[in-house]
Amino acid sequence: MADRIELLPEPGTVHWGHFDAALAPVAEIAGGDTVVIHTVSGGRDDLPPAGSGMTVRPEHRRIHDAVAPDLGPHIMTGPVAVRGAEPGDALRIEVLDVALREDWGFNLIRPGAGTLPDRFPDHRRIHLPIDRAAGTVLTPWGLEIPARPFFGVMGTAPPPHLGRLTSIVPGAFGGNIDNKELTAGSVLYLPVWTEGALFSAGDGHAAQGDGEVCLTAVETGLTGTFRIDLVKRAGLSFPRAETPGHLIAMGFDEDLDEAARMALIEMIGLITERTSLSEEDAYRLCSLAADLRVTQLVNRRKGIHAMLGRWALGTKQTP
Repeated sequence: MADRIELLPEPGTVHWGHFDAALAPVAEIAGGDTVVIHTVSGGRDDLPPAGSGMTVRPEHRRIHDAVAPDLGPHIMTGPVAVRGAEPGDALRIEVLDVALREDWGFNLIRPGAGTLPDRFPDHRRIHLPIDRAAGTVLTPWGLEIPARPFFGVMGTAPPPHLGRLTSIVPGAFGGNIDNKELTAGSVLYLPVWTEGALFSAGDGHAAQGDGEVCLTAVETGLTGTFRIDLVKRAGLSFPRAETPGHLIAMGFDEDLDEAARMALIEMIGLITERTSLSEEDAYRLCSLAADLRVTQLVNRRKGIHAMLGRWALGTKQTP
C-alpha cells in the first residue's frame, strides 16, 4: 500500500541555491508514494517589511539564521530519495495539488539581469498581497491577477561527476524549469542520474507569464502534493511533461534558437515513440499543430517548450 509523507521547510530539510548528487536525502519513499512538500521563497532582503500586514513564517526566519545560500537564490525542500531509482530510470511526478501557502509574494528587477537590463538598470523589489481564499494577487497599481500556482524548480540530482550546480540554470535533471504549465493536474518526467534520484522542489510562483521577463514571477511559498512513480529503464535524456490536454517537450540553451531546436527534436522523438509516424511526418505534424512557447528568458539557459494537443495523436484528453 502506498504511503504518504509530509516535509516542512526547516534548516534540516532544505538546501539553498544548488543541486548536488552528494546531498543526503531528508526522506526516502517507494515508487507510488505521495509526498506533500511545503516550501518558502526569498532571502532576508525579500521579506515584507514590518507593518505591512503580511505574515512571515517563523521557519522562514529559522532557515535564514541557519542555512547559507550557495550558488543560487532558490530554497528547495528535499531532496527525497526514491527507493530503487538508478541512472537510466525516470521519475513520473504527478502534480496532484499546488496550494498557496503565504499571504504575500515578491517580484524583483536586478541590475544586469532580466530580458531588458539596459532599459531597466535599477534594483527594484515589490511585495504583492495574496488572497488565498479568492486565489488572487494584487499589484501596486490595483490589478488583481488570478493565481495559477506552480513550482518553478522541480529537479532530480545532476550526474555526480558534475558536482554542485547552481539552482539558477535548468538542465537535463530539470531544476529551474519555470514552466507555468506544470500546475495541478500535470505530470513531469525527470531522468534519474544518481542512485535514489534525489527529488527536490521549490521556487514557488503564484503567477507567471511565459518568459518571466523581468527576472522573477510572483515568488512565494507553496504546498505541493506529488505522487512519484519510478519508471525503470526509461532511457529518458531530458525532462518532458503532460497536461490533461497536451504533451510538452522542452529545450534549454543560452541561445533561444537552439533551445527551440532542442524542444522540437524532443517533440519529434515523443511523437514517433507514441505513434507509427516517421520522423519526417512528425516534423510536419509539429509545423501543423504544435506550439513553441518561450518558457523563460532569464535563467542563463533560456527555455522553449513545445506543446502538442493530445487530439493530434488521436488520444483523448485525460481527466
